[in-house]
Amino acid sequence: MSIGDSTQRFSSRVADYVRYRPGYPPEIVQTLKSDCALTAASVIADVGSGTGFLARVFLENGNRVYGIEPNKEMREAGEQLLKGWPEYISVSGTAEATTLAAENVDFVTAGQAAHWFHREHARREFLRILRPGGWLVLVWNDRATDSTPLLRAYEQLLQSHCPDYPEVRRIDARAASGIERFFSPAPMRKKTFPSYQVLDYEGLKGRLLSSSYAPQERHPNHLPMISELRAIFAQYQVDGRVIFGYETRMYYGKLRTVSFF
Repeated sequence: MSIGDSTQRFSSRVADYVRYRPGYPPEIVQTLKSDCALTAASVIADVGSGTGFLARVFLENGNRVYGIEPNKEMREAGEQLLKGWPEYISVSGTAEATTLAAENVDFVTAGQAAHWFHREHARREFLRILRPGGWLVLVWNDRATDSTPLLRAYEQLLQSHCPDYPEVRRIDARAASGIERFFSPAPMRKKTFPSYQVLDYEGLKGRLLSSSYAPQERHPNHLPMISELRAIFAQYQVDGRVIFGYETRMYYGKLRTVSFF
């Protein structure tokens, strides 16, 4: 699987993703209520919705949510996770072609996904489906890579054993440097929220294997990676658990029509 196959990178990792990836903090909804007039009546298009983690925080707020996801396995996992929510509408689509009607939603959101979007084409599509005055919200749960000895060791493990990891980091860095262009010429706001997971060894292993760049069982790097992970866990666990810290970054603002050419 090449780095370019962004819509298929998680097909074989769905079970680990659902079980071991972190959710999103409630401060996201609280901030959007206070800053963007989010109400239970607001309609959300969650683009690159994956297994439905970000969609769920809006469903819990009473919103109708369109989950736009191109990957069949991830989309079906989201449908299963959110099957108890009648206001969740699963859609096979992409950021660049959501299939939604024009001026149909109040918020476009994306969790862990916007770095894979073609920015200009996706922005044009978001402008099309948003109602006038609508908001774009981009969210990432980032590992706090240098915050603890455990997370520094985990970062070194990725550097040592995951051949795709440097390129994914470069994609992330390019996306971070271009976030303002998603919103320009309108202003963009940013909020950050700390969060964490408490993981046993199986949880830490599952968290690793949920990552698109982690070598899977048939790859020669897999067993050495897992052996080092086991040693890291043994060194840093307390009562059979480790704390895996994150910083949730949220960028949000209104969109205005602008030509990139």
